[in-house]
Amino acid sequence: MKRIGIDVGGTNTDAVLIDGDKVISTIKFPTTADVMHGVVNAINKVMADQPADAKPVDAVMIGTTHFTNAVVERSRLERVAAIRIAMPAGASLPPMVDWPEELRDEVDPLSFMVEGGHEYDGRPLVPLDKNAIREAAKKIRDAGITSVGITALFSPLTTECEDEAAEIVRSIIPDVRVTCSNTLGRIGLLERENVTLLNAALQGLGQRTVDSFGKALVEAGISAPFYLTQNDGTVVLAEVAAANPVYSFASGPTNSMRGAAFLTGLKEAMVIDVGGTTSDVGCLINGFPREANNVVEVGGVRTLFRMPDLLPFALGGGTIVNPETGQVGPRSVGYRITEKALVFGGDVLTATDIAVAAGLVEIGDRDRVKHLDQSFVQTTLKRINSMVEDNVDRMKTSAENVNVIAVGGGAFLIPEKIKGVSEVLNVEHAGIANALGAAMAQVSGEVDQVFSGLSREEALAAAEKMARDRAIEAGAAPDSIDLLDTEDIPIAYLPGDARRVRVKVVGNITL
Repeated sequence: MKRIGIDVGGTNTDAVLIDGDKVISTIKFPTTADVMHGVVNAINKVMADQPADAKPVDAVMIGTTHFTNAVVERSRLERVAAIRIAMPAGASLPPMVDWPEELRDEVDPLSFMVEGGHEYDGRPLVPLDKNAIREAAKKIRDAGITSVGITALFSPLTTECEDEAAEIVRSIIPDVRVTCSNTLGRIGLLERENVTLLNAALQGLGQRTVDSFGKALVEAGISAPFYLTQNDGTVVLAEVAAANPVYSFASGPTNSMRGAAFLTGLKEAMVIDVGGTTSDVGCLINGFPREANNVVEVGGVRTLFRMPDLLPFALGGGTIVNPETGQVGPRSVGYRITEKALVFGGDVLTATDIAVAAGLVEIGDRDRVKHLDQSFVQTTLKRINSMVEDNVDRMKTSAENVNVIAVGGGAFLIPEKIKGVSEVLNVEHAGIANALGAAMAQVSGEVDQVFSGLSREEALAAAEKMARDRAIEAGAAPDSIDLLDTEDIPIAYLPGDARRVRVKVVGNITL
């Protein structure tokens, strides 16, 4: 299968053309202000040397930071309506109560709290107030809001209230976009509501982004279907991704981790992805990123949903080094490294300059860093090495030595010897591992919810079927789907042999 993988980062845009497992061509260049123009350029450059009779591209996979950036920058977000079905029990803390003020002001929520929801054991708390839902929908319509997030108490246990509320809202606002919390989050009400409302606020941007990428592909002469990368190391059809943009949070580092697995053949290892501004440390489990099982903050908002377990720290190729004190970071020149770094004719001392002066890499004009005192260079390298060691140690789950795969454009900053590490692997194409991870990614389907009234075998079977259906909806070929991971945890305080079941499947994309 011939595929193009593109990863648009804050510093660089990387692209790769692969045919099966063979890398045909690669490109790395600074990200431009006009991201879509950069995508067209990336495609044109990796396709430049293709003969006229070459077979066409089967699919394009794109990783983007659009959605994370929108939350962090507090921009391009839609006004949303929040419907919480949890009264009278859930009245004390209103929706978005823990959001940063400037982000809450940007989203400007119209909130409604109505009676309904369920108890922890699946019993109805009180009957759903359908009239209140109808009245809320009318006010939402009159306010001109087209994106709604619905959250009900214990909806991962039973989706009844959210499903019924969504149906009522759609009957009054036909063109509304509805996000139900049971499709995204876990049992914690506030964290689940938070990610639901983030998703609702991003859906308009999601559709605009997908439309823009589609136009960019047409401009580049590509008619193949395209996918967006997800934060579990897989891809999903672009239209599906537009409806669930929060699943693209942190997709860049996960692309790099999948690319690291592809390049080395290792399924269990630690990965350090060194970009232009930051580095991310993560763990591969069975060839996929380890998933975080705790609260993750996105742009200052507490969430609890499917996210990779990553530890970012301020070290990248563009990290600024203080020439007087030797302090490394946390500021970076970012995508302006090719104009600001000393080796490129600039006037800012960066980590890349230190690496070039130490002979670790040949980039730019080495003569421009010959004036650096070698004792200063070596002292700075020790500081960098210490940063790497500390963060690797923080991510380890045992005292045993592990393998570390260094990837990313700044992988040359990772030392050859790290305490607690058996081997540091540096491989060909490590600099564009993120684009490779996007290009060779599969499609996933995942279920993480509570089942009750079923035996363990019945619950696992039901969850697997749901996961397979979701994978097919996301673009997986039905006959290629494999079970990747299964986990079930009995919940003693719930009746009916209740258990939390998590099932994940992966499959190849449908052509």
